[in-house]
Amino acid sequence: MQRRTWLKLGLVSTAGLALVGGGLALRAPAWTPEGLSASGRAVFGAVASTVLDGSLPEDAAARQVAVDAWFKRLDDSIAALPPHTQAELAQLLSVLASAPGRWAVAGLGTDWPHASVAQVRAALQEMRHSRLALRQQAYLALRELTCAAYFADPGTWMALGYSGPLDI
Repeated sequence: MQRRTWLKLGLVSTAGLALVGGGLALRAPAWTPEGLSASGRAVFGAVASTVLDGSLPEDAAARQVAVDAWFKRLDDSIAALPPHTQAELAQLLSVLASAPGRWAVAGLGTDWPHASVAQVRAALQEMRHSRLALRQQAYLALRELTCAAYFADPGTWMALGYSGPLDI
């Protein structure tokens, strides 16, 4: 293929993905001012299980309490973002929640709730090292929001070796 053909294909693909994402976000938004929808929670839940692997409590009951508190902090973190950023994140989550978007952006064939930690880790690494800036930015958004919401809780600081602010 010629270079111009590749550029046209890339442009058409980008426009198509934007249209699909916009349509999905309007039909079934993954984020509303009330918080994450079930589809948004499925995406972030799988990402959190992978990114926070080893940081979350081992005990199932304690782990569920930690995850529930994390989802609350995540909702609060997203709500604090500017409206245009919230809209872009909602669009990204809607695309990732759909099977074609999950495959195209994350390279993940298994639905988020059913994917293993190893599968999600491989998908995130593929996004991280992608040549496409869109996939890298999606990876960074998912990872950074996950970590920011988790480590916003002073109870998680010990995992970082941070004892908290100094009393002066």
